[in-house]
Amino acid sequence: MTLLAYRFALGPTPSQERALRSHAGAARVAFNWGLARVKANLGQREAEKSYGIAGDGLTSPVSWSLYSLRKDWNVAKDTVAPWWRECSKEAFNTGLDHLARALKNWAGSRNGKRKGKPAGFPRFKSKRKARLSVRWTTGSFRCEERHAVLPRIGRVKLHEDGRRLADLVAAGTARVLSVTARFERGRWFASFAVETEVSRPAPRVRRSESQARPPGTHVRLHHLRHRPGPGRQRRGEPRTTGRECPGQQRTWSRPSDGTRPAGGCETSTRHRASGSDRERPNARRDCGMSIIERSAATVPLGSRP
Repeated sequence: MTLLAYRFALGPTPSQERALRSHAGAARVAFNWGLARVKANLGQREAEKSYGIAGDGLTSPVSWSLYSLRKDWNVAKDTVAPWWRECSKEAFNTGLDHLARALKNWAGSRNGKRKGKPAGFPRFKSKRKARLSVRWTTGSFRCEERHAVLPRIGRVKLHEDGRRLADLVAAGTARVLSVTARFERGRWFASFAVETEVSRPAPRVRRSESQARPPGTHVRLHHLRHRPGPGRQRRGEPRTTGRECPGQQRTWSRPSDGTRPAGGCETSTRHRASGSDRERPNARRDCGMSIIERSAATVPLGSRP
């Protein structure tokens, strides 16, 4: 079995968007509550150690496993969040799960059990800067042809066709494990974690056997790009680049001494410049994904052009 992710852009109604933001805020509240509780316990124990208290005289440590955090949250939720019935329980579980993972990474980094870059102690999530995200692992969620059904949210319209995933689930060859709604670049997205069996045809080999590379080397994306002649656009290159921004910014920043053209040029140029800034990350992301998809179908694994 293989774990895949199907990601769709959502088009929620105003009421559905408010509900999504409310669920993401509930996850942030649960995260901050658990972090404050763990941080206060660690601070109390450090203070007691500075006074010479050791052993059984110290305050009992707080467990930060997901099971313990959820158990303690169920006891304190009526006081901390009396409005908890307005949101799904999975919203609070999302924040507690993020906290449990962050604390586990921090403890593993300190003990040397975690590889990679050192992980710092988690910080409180700000209402303005926190990423809006909520994850459902239980409940009646599914993907339909044109809608995504989310618990307590309803049937949310999809901007893309979800027929392929819906057909796989209906045929019994795939099973949806969870769904995550996230707000990115001014739009809501839904990611379905699916467990399925992947049977793909063997990739096409374009070089002869005598020119085959030894296995074990990786494929770099810049080798997969089409190299055009001078003055031509690269295949898969995003059309929205940064070349037009300097000119737009210069037009926008002209002094108001009569040199700026009339007819609302300032407002239109500012909108064009800001639109280019918003479109560039999306275009780069789509370019990279298209290259990866082409490489999976044309380049054999373990080879390098």
